[in-house]
Amino acid sequence: MKLDEKTWNTFQRHLGYNDGEMKRFRENPRNEDVLAKSPGLMNKTIVLKVVESKGCNSQHKVGDKFYFDGAGNLLTNLGPKRICIYALNSAAQLIFASNELFYAGINPNEMRFRRAGCFDVGVQCGGWGHIAMELSVEDRDKLGK
Repeated sequence: MKLDEKTWNTFQRHLGYNDGEMKRFRENPRNEDVLAKSPGLMNKTIVLKVVESKGCNSQHKVGDKFYFDGAGNLLTNLGPKRICIYALNSAAQLIFASNELFYAGINPNEMRFRRAGCFDVGVQCGGWGHIAMELSVEDRDKLGK
């Protein structure tokens, strides 16, 4: 799909690119492909649900959910008041993979390995605690988020 000049100009303003930077950006055909598919992803909410928790210092419990928009921005008003940075570290990898699948035309919910956890190994291995999270990508209007 070819993007119109209005879309390119809007994106240039959004990222604050000068004309030279925008020319270079447009020379990469993957960028146009991603931008053309982005509206569909922006209508999605990425959800990471805690599926296991033991000894978590941040008190994350099974069933807690962390919400992100399609671009991977944490929606701070929808999740717990506090979110552990170590959980977010592994969440980034899952969100990146889900976006790549979406841009490739594959449903991210078909990802084979949709779980990740904080890097704390838990008390049994010399750490404090551990959580595991599972990713899903939902229609934004379905979640009302």
